[in-house]
Amino acid sequence: MSLAPPQSYGDLPTFRTWREQSEEDEGLGLLSLFVRENSLNKGYSTLSVEKPEQDIIVSKNGMFSAGFFKVGDNAFSFGIWFTTTPPGSQTTVVWTANRDQPVNGKRSTISLSHSGNLALLDAGQFQTWSSNTESFFPSQLLLRDDGNLVLEDSEGVILWQSFHFPTDTLLPGQFLTRSTQLVSSRTESNRSSGFYKLSFDDDNVLSLLYDGPDVSSSYWPPPWESRWQAGRFTYNSSRIAVLDSLGCFTSSDKYTVRTSDYGVVLPRRLTLDHDGNLRVYSQDLSSQRWYVSWQAILDGCSIHGVCGANSVCSFDHRKGRKCSCVPGYKVKNQSDWSYGCESMFAVATCNNESDKEFSFLEMKHAEFYGYDKNYTPNSTFTGCKTLCLNDCECKGFQYSYDEANRYFTCYTKTQLLNGENSPRVAGIVTYLKVLKTKSFPAMYGEFVIKNSVCSVEIPREYLKKHVSRFLNFFLWFAAAIGVLEIICIFIVYILIKSHHGSSIDQHGYQLATVGFRKFSYSELKKATKGFSQEIGRGAGGTVYKALLSDQRIAAVKKLNYAKQGESEFLTEVGIIGRLNHMNLIEMWGYCAEGKHRLLVYEFMENGSLADNLSSNTLDWSKRYNIALGTARGLAYLHEECLEWILHCDIKPQNILLDSNYQPKVADFGLSKLLNRDDLNNSPNFSMIRGTRGYMAPEWVFNLAITSKVDVYSYGIVLLEMITGKNPAADVQATNGEEAYNGRLVTWVRQKKRESATWVEQIMDSAIGSNYDKNKMEILARVALDCIEEDKDGRPTMRQVVEMLQSHDCDASGAA
Repeated sequence: MSLAPPQSYGDLPTFRTWREQSEEDEGLGLLSLFVRENSLNKGYSTLSVEKPEQDIIVSKNGMFSAGFFKVGDNAFSFGIWFTTTPPGSQTTVVWTANRDQPVNGKRSTISLSHSGNLALLDAGQFQTWSSNTESFFPSQLLLRDDGNLVLEDSEGVILWQSFHFPTDTLLPGQFLTRSTQLVSSRTESNRSSGFYKLSFDDDNVLSLLYDGPDVSSSYWPPPWESRWQAGRFTYNSSRIAVLDSLGCFTSSDKYTVRTSDYGVVLPRRLTLDHDGNLRVYSQDLSSQRWYVSWQAILDGCSIHGVCGANSVCSFDHRKGRKCSCVPGYKVKNQSDWSYGCESMFAVATCNNESDKEFSFLEMKHAEFYGYDKNYTPNSTFTGCKTLCLNDCECKGFQYSYDEANRYFTCYTKTQLLNGENSPRVAGIVTYLKVLKTKSFPAMYGEFVIKNSVCSVEIPREYLKKHVSRFLNFFLWFAAAIGVLEIICIFIVYILIKSHHGSSIDQHGYQLATVGFRKFSYSELKKATKGFSQEIGRGAGGTVYKALLSDQRIAAVKKLNYAKQGESEFLTEVGIIGRLNHMNLIEMWGYCAEGKHRLLVYEFMENGSLADNLSSNTLDWSKRYNIALGTARGLAYLHEECLEWILHCDIKPQNILLDSNYQPKVADFGLSKLLNRDDLNNSPNFSMIRGTRGYMAPEWVFNLAITSKVDVYSYGIVLLEMITGKNPAADVQATNGEEAYNGRLVTWVRQKKRESATWVEQIMDSAIGSNYDKNKMEILARVALDCIEEDKDGRPTMRQVVEMLQSHDCDASGAA
């Protein structure tokens, strides 16, 4: 099944001719916002926050309104809402422009400029939001009958529309795509961005994600079910979902549901609420009130992060959800349960006699999903208890009976997250680790805390300074003198530079971001001593060591070719220069001068991973850290930065190590930089990319290129770190499967099939015998998962990070 966006939006209401509009707007420098006749004169071009009930735009059918609405004390946002509000109910907002930056209730405006840009000004001074559009033709802003706020020019070209930038709500006919997402409100009274997101994941599945301040996890479809068990289809990459006015919600992963009132055309909306649940609301035409006609999750306690850490959620279909702190903890933030609970007692120091200081409190019918530090099947209760007592980080353990295998299992917990006490987890018992010196009830069921939270509003201060006329005149006079001085200094500077015949292109010199700059070719030639200190060479170019004028040591990469135009090159390096992650190499600047294209990076003292593997300087702990850090960097490129970046050439030579042997991924971005909106199975790849021995099978068989090609290459790098064998040297240069599945992969898989001690047999002899066998086995299993021939069988880089972090339990493994 493939869904496609609508091709047209119906006829537009005609308010007046463009000639009439131009005549009325002549001399204003701004074009009109079309508003209700009895609210605002047509000649006006600005909506004011000080007249929120008058300065509004209304759709032709009267169902929707757009303008300013109050979100706090002197705090306002610009958005769209359903015009009709039942008595005693809040305004039903469906879209917000500045949800995270409310503006003042005085002098704030939204205006449509003559150039075709829609801008929101805070207190008449600071621009907090803009459509970032321009047009040579007259422009108009109108609100359509479907709730879509559209900015278009007189030629009918749509410059911007709110349907392409949803906040927490989808209206019928509005598409959720691969490049958009719904983000919940923070709380019921705080409309700023919250922790819950609805979007398509890397497996093309529509998912709900809790993205909290400390941890993140997917909770819908249920994480304990496989994709096919949840009824989802992972092979449609169109990634699109839509709700219709009859009450049918359909997604490209074959997820289709109908509301309880399906079949009747009603005002509807699909909203990701602040509690993390996805609901369809329908409006009763007689009372104008909204009611829930469908929701994704029936048990609200299965939503992750809803009660925060160290708490338990209990759910009743009549009374709803209730959060309670576990014994010995109290609410951390009275205004927001998502912050969870904090201990009421000082944390005891960990020592060899922990069993004498701690005991365990039985919590029946309570489960804390995820974040298991240890999983021990066929365990005794005493053994599980001892395992937790001997672990300083252990906060408790779950001991439950596995009916399928007919034995008890032990799960020790380092974090008490996603706590739930409901019929769904009946029979599960959690034992909370508590101090013996403190008094607690014998059973969890006797411990009840009635904590309440308070609603808060967002304050927005507005200060108006009273300045005398004399002082005002003096300030303007001083400013004018200052401007004249700056102009004179600038003219003298230009004359001096032209006199000395500087070769630097002053017009092209600009700062892309803070600390990111353009270098001249002569400046880099001098810094590299005439490009004489070569420290690396590859297909893309040669790298030289350089000493910059500010005494920083840098690595300068001189690209071998300059096929790009300067503007395209500047766009790409500008985006790469803004990326910031501890496991990505930092770019300090660039040079684009004539045919020369150079990149300036931070210098890595310990060289590349390839150099260190060949010199046998890495013990098992350093290799594990490098694997985890590299995975974090790739996960950031794939899922967290604003642009969708594939590396396409993951190999030890492109993983650099700093003075502490922390990894930094290099040579990303320029290999292939794509905008998320342009992804259709990556049709722009016109040639094979990568290095022989590390390339995924998709390149050989001309299959769709996704982020899973980097996952495959990463898996090969893991095998090389574990075994010490170079896969590029072992690859057989034949066609078909052998072209990518070399002897190294075949050898490791054969060892795994033949022996239970296969990890010890494939280990690099340089590692020696002193290593954590459990961690190295996890590393090897992750590597084999990453090099699955079917890309859908490989994990995402975020999943790789989670797998490695879940077993990263001592200081030597921490990144």
